Amino acid sequence: MLKEIRESKKLSIYKLAELTGLTPGYINNLENGYKNNPTKETMEKIAIALGQTVPDIFFPDEE
Repeated sequence: MLKEIRESKKLSIYKLAELTGLTPGYINNLENGYKNNPTKETMEKIAIALGQTVPDIFFPDEE
């Protein structure tokens, strides 16, 4: 879901990295499932940068 939301906002991985203070490689790994246990702080940074909630991005199937 992260990649879809990022692309819908027309943000590159590099721009999201800049907004969050994370590395482009880390974001790429999250998007492609190579990393699947980000910290709460990391999830919050990404959610704020994308204007979404943490559950919308990281837990879309849980309601």
